[in-house]
This record gives sequence, structure tokens and C-alpha cells, in this order.
Amino acid sequence: MIKVLIIEDNIEIARLHERFTNKVPGFEVVGIANDISSAKEMLEILKPDLILLDIYFPEKSGIDLLWEIRSNHINTDIIIITAAKDSETLREAKLGGVFDYIIKPVILDRFISTLENYKSYYSQINKIDVADQDVVDKIFKVELTSPPLHNDTPKGIDKLTLNKIIEFLNHYGDEITASELKDKIGVSRNTARRYLEYLREIGVIDVNIDYGTIGRPEKKYILVCKKFKK
Repeated sequence: MIKVLIIEDNIEIARLHERFTNKVPGFEVVGIANDISSAKEMLEILKPDLILLDIYFPEKSGIDLLWEIRSNHINTDIIIITAAKDSETLREAKLGGVFDYIIKPVILDRFISTLENYKSYYSQINKIDVADQDVVDKIFKVELTSPPLHNDTPKGIDKLTLNKIIEFLNHYGDEITASELKDKIGVSRNTARRYLEYLREIGVIDVNIDYGTIGRPEKKYILVCKKFKK
């Protein structure tokens, strides 16, 4: 269970964020602090994994607390939830290593998406001893860009069809077989396989073999260059 501390001076908003958090499995709100001094005490006692931090407080800025947490090497992640939209606050938050930055008023779907992303990160970072580059790229949300395609494509590879497949894969975001791609974009299975194999050869997609339980092994393709330049 991921322990969450909400630091928010508006009691009603704090309770709203608590209700939002409780909608996402795997999270537990262990405390709510409505001022900076209470937040410091709860930090020391509760040792949360994640803080939902407002910026505006009567006594000092949430950014000041962010840097105090960092300077004291407190092992907790931070998501800022605030009405602050100025560039200086955004820059300070980025430099302070916050996981995400949500602008009030909070949209539930956006809030849940952020917590789901954090849960995925938390799971990954806590189950690895030594990471390879693929794992690092996932944790740091790196999106690789491949070189642009050459003007000339091989015989049997039509540029319009190729671009249609690339566009689909950019938005699909999961493994796909040639048979599945055939149904998605309306080409034959052989055509789908030919284009997928071409993209694999030039390093745009990768392939995994699914041996399953019966029948022949099946190739599952996945995009590895998410911002492909067509």
C-alpha cells in the first residue's frame, strides 16, 4: 500500500483530494496537514511514500517545504496540486524533482491518471536492483526518436500505407500481432506482417515471441520509437 500525505490548507479541498485518492486501489491516505508546521510533524512520524502538496500557505510557500524536504534527504515523492501557474513556480517544481504538477481545480480523470502513473513507477523502482537502459527510459518517461525514413522505401512498401501503420502504432501503445494489425487497418495478414518486419529491420519496432500453450509461436510487435518522424 502506498502511503499518502495530503498537505493542503483548505480543509474541504483536502478532503476532496482524499476521496479522489481513495478511488485508486493501492493508495492509503495516512494523514492530512492543513499547515506547514503540522506537515513537518506528520512527515517525521508517518514517513509517507507520496505527498500531495499545495503551494499557497499563509506561513510560507509549499516550494519552501519542497526544498526543505530535499535538503533533509527525506525519502518521499511529491505531486504538486495548486492554482499556481507562473513560470517560476513551475521551474522550481521541476528542479525540485516533483513527480507531477496538477493545476486546480482538479479534474478527477487527470488526478487518477497521475496516481496510476505513480503506482506504475513505484512498483518498477521498488522491484529492481540494477536497471538496464530500457527500464531507466520507462522510469524517466524517455521517448526515443528514430531517424527519419529515407525518401526511398523498398519494393513492396508503400509510403502511404507505411505512414498509416506508423500513425496507428504511435497511438496503440501495446504489443500487436500481424493478424491483429490486419483487422485494425484493413490490410491482409501478409501485408501487415511485411510492413511490421520492415519496421523491425529499421529499428522502429521490436518483436517478442509468444509461445503460448498450444499451436505455433506468435510474433508480437511493439513500437520502441514513440515519436517516429515520418
